[in-house]
Amino acid sequence: MNSIRLRPLSRLFLALFLTVATIGESLAQAVGAAPAVSKEGVAPGATAAATPATAVAPAAGGGDAAAIAAGDALFKGNCAQCHAVNDVVVGPALAGIAKRRPMSWIIPWVKNSSKMVASGDEYSVKIFNQYSKQQMPSFQLSDQEITSIVAWVTSQEGKATGPNDNANGTGIKPGEQGPAGGADTADAGAGKYMNVLLIVLVVVLIVLIVTLVIIANIMKDVLRGRKDLDGRDREVLEQRFDFSKIYKSTAVRTIVGVVFVLAVLYESIQGAMGVGLQQGYQPTQPIAFSHKLHAGEHQINCAYCHTSVYKSKSANIPSANICMNCHSQIKTESPEIKKIYRAIERKQPIQWVRIHNLPDLAYFNHSQHTQVGGIECQTCHGPIQNMDVVYQYSPLTMGWCINCHRETPLNTKGNGYYDNLVKLHDKSNGAVPFTVSSNGGTECSKCHY
Repeated sequence: MNSIRLRPLSRLFLALFLTVATIGESLAQAVGAAPAVSKEGVAPGATAAATPATAVAPAAGGGDAAAIAAGDALFKGNCAQCHAVNDVVVGPALAGIAKRRPMSWIIPWVKNSSKMVASGDEYSVKIFNQYSKQQMPSFQLSDQEITSIVAWVTSQEGKATGPNDNANGTGIKPGEQGPAGGADTADAGAGKYMNVLLIVLVVVLIVLIVTLVIIANIMKDVLRGRKDLDGRDREVLEQRFDFSKIYKSTAVRTIVGVVFVLAVLYESIQGAMGVGLQQGYQPTQPIAFSHKLHAGEHQINCAYCHTSVYKSKSANIPSANICMNCHSQIKTESPEIKKIYRAIERKQPIQWVRIHNLPDLAYFNHSQHTQVGGIECQTCHGPIQNMDVVYQYSPLTMGWCINCHRETPLNTKGNGYYDNLVKLHDKSNGAVPFTVSSNGGTECSKCHY
């Protein structure tokens, strides 16, 4: 009788796993075959060839489907933080923009609004002054992309928004932060379907493996009862896998050692890079003060409490007297308000815990940014009007500051100091906006001296 040769089960398991993985990949491609728009927006230039500008007629209230779809993605990725279609957010509502201004004005405004304001364009200056001289950033978008945005805005004019929707097309109320990487309903449904499918495939794979192990053990028991097996067959049948050979192997020990060293090195570097970085820091304050209630619901201006934010190097912590301007009459029985009374009676300051703190080696001037630069509080502090307990929203790292200086146009209007500088800059750089870094805002000595 021919000798019986038992094949290792590992080959069968590997073939089975590859088969299931191939099926899962095919199903994933089938589910993801439908075109989807990136939730991070569309990079400038990505839609330049998708739709010719002449195919869009925003002034007439329309445009083809491709242009409107591209405009939707571009709006969410570039405009939704400050604009809505039918509501005023940080900037004006965009409904009717194609009727108010021609595309020959809209395109250069989006590309470099500061240059148009500096040129003295009447409508540009009017918008700039109407919205507290808040400078709109410049966007490196093509003419077709800007036209697509206007087409989408035109298609959304007058549409009612539901309780979980918003006119800016993001599903987020003005001033609120949406979840990072949020997906729309269709993509979320597809994602859930894929998760269920992968779980089912994993369960099927486990069941098959267990079944094969049981069958293998039954076959071994049957073979052990046979008497026509020679010595080699019995040796194969009775062999046991020696796990000690794995952990005693020089190669395995070397790999484990290298992985361990790399893991320790990575964690050490991450720890060193994180020294002084307190993004997300949210300490408990001695008095439960809600910015959401005061700055959000009651719309108290930041400068009412932080009185020096527009005229001093630092934004001061408000004194108890400022609190008493209102709370000497309002909610006087509140336990939290009584803490303010006790501090005043004892002539002791309230021990607020500082949240935003730069190292001594870095110079920062609040008034230079808020008064001269016209920077809004939310630019650095995030949606402060939605915070019950304030936390550090931005990383406040050197790289974060430098990027802002590179991207933020400098407000030069009405300041003769910049006239010649702007002319020289425009002559050598063309359409590139005159940013803070153009005026030396990234030089080391600006912040370190």
